[in-house]
Amino acid sequence: MRGEAHFPTVCKETLAELAKGQKPFATILGCSDSRVPPELIFDANFGELFIIRVAGNIISPEVKGSLQYAGAHLRTPLFIVLGHEGCGAVQAALQYRQKATRERSYIQILIDNIAAGQSAGTDPSDETDLTKAVEANVRWSVKQILQTPEWKNAVEAGAKLLGAVYQITSGEVRFLDQ
Repeated sequence: MRGEAHFPTVCKETLAELAKGQKPFATILGCSDSRVPPELIFDANFGELFIIRVAGNIISPEVKGSLQYAGAHLRTPLFIVLGHEGCGAVQAALQYRQKATRERSYIQILIDNIAAGQSAGTDPSDETDLTKAVEANVRWSVKQILQTPEWKNAVEAGAKLLGAVYQITSGEVRFLDQ
């Protein structure tokens, strides 16, 4: 894309409305995988979701800050950690645990974070193991959120936290038992 962006009239109206402020009904912590767009997955309009995307939907200080902002300032009542089928970041973490092959420095930080929530002996090439590992990664992120004092404040304000896995091949979202 070069130069000035051109938007259809309807889009300009939407942008004008969004410029007035945001009031999302949910906060989504999802993977940055381009095949996993939360607005499309949850059939949401622009502005309805506060979206935080990072490879492997990991928890970091920056992600915690974004979650805290969503709760404290935007008052979103629903938080979802959204993993997805065949996550490459989770697969890389499993390969690291299996072969101890290190990645570049910043990628390795992601892998270390994901690997911390995984069981030993999980085979990254086995589809069933990868599915279980993706679920374990979502649960690991949920657990880390639940352990923050900020989350206790959010619960007192009525917030809910759910873990889910998006099935890329079917388009379905499967919510996990907590």
